[in-house]
Amino acid sequence: MKKNTLLFVPLIAAAIMMSSCASKKSLENCQNENKVLSTNYQNTKDKLADVQSQLAASKARVSSLQDQLAQARKDYEKLQSSLDKSLTAGSQTNMNISKLVDQINESNQYIRHLVEVKSKSDSLNMVLTNNLTRSLSQSEQKEVNVQVLKGVVYISLADNMLYKSGSYEINDRAAETLSKIAKIIKDYKDYDVLIEGNTDNVPVNTSSAAMKNIRNNWDLSALRASSVVQYLQEHFGVSPKRLTAGGRGEYNPVTTNDTEVGKMRNRRTQIIITPKLDQFMDLIDKAPEEK
Repeated sequence: MKKNTLLFVPLIAAAIMMSSCASKKSLENCQNENKVLSTNYQNTKDKLADVQSQLAASKARVSSLQDQLAQARKDYEKLQSSLDKSLTAGSQTNMNISKLVDQINESNQYIRHLVEVKSKSDSLNMVLTNNLTRSLSQSEQKEVNVQVLKGVVYISLADNMLYKSGSYEINDRAAETLSKIAKIIKDYKDYDVLIEGNTDNVPVNTSSAAMKNIRNNWDLSALRASSVVQYLQEHFGVSPKRLTAGGRGEYNPVTTNDTEVGKMRNRRTQIIITPKLDQFMDLIDKAPEEK
């Protein structure tokens, strides 16, 4: 019995040892598995943290994009409003441009009409000048100057061929020349005639019997012009409604009064033939109608 007991003890010890070894291995395995699980958990946790961080960043980006989209919509609405206003203004501008073009065309037509009228007037003035010049004798041409300036015909006559010496009365010599001028005036009925007296700067000799009622060169120039007007009316039948007399005194010289030749040129009477003022004003006020 004692022997059997002694044999059994070692067996139990061996079994315990074997059981202890098995438990130790199992513990190591568990520890290893736990270590692996812990590592996996930590990796998963880290990945989750990364995903959550990326999600937060994505949400922030989405929010930013939404804000940008809202601003873009506002900007689009503003641009659309501006475009609508521009289109409306552009339409109005096109209408204004169209009106302006029409006005320019009308103005161009009016200008062409005025050019045609001026050309016609210049042609008539040239014919008038040529007709008068051809009618004058060689001696008359030396004392009568005919020219056209700015659409107006100027006939300048020396005082010694028109008036008696030291007087404003018409002399006999002037009759023939004035008759030729009167014919021209009567042929061109659409023209008005201004007779303008001019003197030099020598004071009037009031002691002379012929000058007893004349105060100065103003009076002398006006009386000489008036004498020509009345002579044309009374001797050649020129309508007085077309005639105007005026005096410029010594204040409209064509050259210096420092020499006798200069004084002689300044002592003159001008017959100025112009288109009638009322016809000219009608032309300005009324534009031609479109054809």
